[in-house]
Amino acid sequence: MPQALECSEGCWAWMVLLASVVTQGLTLGFPTCIGIFFAELQREFQAGNSETSWFPSILTAMLHAGGPLCSILVGRFGCRATVMLGGVLASLGMVAGSFCCTLGQLYLTAGFITGLGMCFSFQSSITVLGLYFTRWRVLANALASAGVSLGIMLWPLLSRYLLEDLGWRGSFLIFGGVLLHCCVCGAILRPVPARVTPETRDGLPPPSRRPARGCPAACGRAIQRHLAFDVLRHNVGYRVYTLGVAWMIMGFPLPHVFLVPYAIWHGVDEHRAALLISIIGFSNIFLRPMAGLVAGRRDFASHRKYLFSLAALLNGLTNLACAASADFRVLVAYCLVYSVSMSGIGALLFQVLMDIVPMDRFSSALGLFTVLESISILISPPLAGLLLDTTSNFSYVFYMSSFFLISAALFMGGSFWALGKMERQGPQAEVQGAVTEAAPEQGLTMEDTDGPKKRLRVEIMYVTSV
Repeated sequence: MPQALECSEGCWAWMVLLASVVTQGLTLGFPTCIGIFFAELQREFQAGNSETSWFPSILTAMLHAGGPLCSILVGRFGCRATVMLGGVLASLGMVAGSFCCTLGQLYLTAGFITGLGMCFSFQSSITVLGLYFTRWRVLANALASAGVSLGIMLWPLLSRYLLEDLGWRGSFLIFGGVLLHCCVCGAILRPVPARVTPETRDGLPPPSRRPARGCPAACGRAIQRHLAFDVLRHNVGYRVYTLGVAWMIMGFPLPHVFLVPYAIWHGVDEHRAALLISIIGFSNIFLRPMAGLVAGRRDFASHRKYLFSLAALLNGLTNLACAASADFRVLVAYCLVYSVSMSGIGALLFQVLMDIVPMDRFSSALGLFTVLESISILISPPLAGLLLDTTSNFSYVFYMSSFFLISAALFMGGSFWALGKMERQGPQAEVQGAVTEAAPEQGLTMEDTDGPKKRLRVEIMYVTSV
């Protein structure tokens, strides 16, 4: 961003940051409150754990899977319009969901439509930060992530209060009105002057204005731009990271969905059970920005992928402790330790991707990354619900979560270590090969030294003619 633009937009940039904080709290923090309504939805629709679990899984999956479509809308209409469109869709989905008579209708309205609207608002609010902030971009992203923590803390408390007074239908109706505040946040996102665009910022040429020769060609260019299959094919680190995160996500969201029902099933009061999710959110308010600032330091640039694997490993081990005991004090301690590992995963997830993929291909790599991530999110809760219906034991859900997290952490950590070893050996082999080839031409000879070892002496032969 040019210095003049940074000065002229500096004051309003912090208003944009505030709007991004609120938007992330309204959208990305929302799925954590679904566990409050889990038992109520089961009684209302006479459904099992597996059937009910499809609702939060569809909602969360759409929140991530709509990334490529959101990118197209941002490029065509800008961040402000996309955020406001997302707020309208999210609100309409929740209002329509309050009138649903079947679970299938709930999947479509409060699941698919609301999740897609949240995706538009959330990802556009992240994109606009990159346009407004240059020098303070790391700090801005770290502070914006605190909005997620605020949402995780406040949504369960509000849900518990509304559920007691209005039931789940009245709560969903109120949620529709609350999510309309995304439109207010979108109105704050004043467009950045046209001379600064995402393409020029990432070093990409501006999009061509020539008309497409045909629909297949246009679709091919759109897929190439928003889904980086070429990066997946040629970048080994990206393949390892994408596969590892997709496998890890099979276990990562399960505590958010099943922690409250797990505590209630073991006799914990409903108010105290809802407080557990709020403890995680309150801890993340402080831990997530700290983790983001630490991750942004240059000292950790070459070790971020290992720190991410360590955070995933700690997350999986923590879930084992939760499955061992359902005492409220143990669960509070679990939430505190879980918050540490969760903040590390949240702060490093996209930063590691930036380290692995060149920035001129990051947006398209992120699109494919979120789509594959959403598939795991879609499958994970129903699979855990099926396991719960089969065993009638919540502990197996946390064992399942630990298995995916620990195995993914070991896979990513071991693979990155092996790739790093190969990269270190590659340049050494090239240097040794170059020295061996140059030795006859440069008259390399061995001189005796005072010790038992010998020293390599280079006799340079200057070429005076060709």
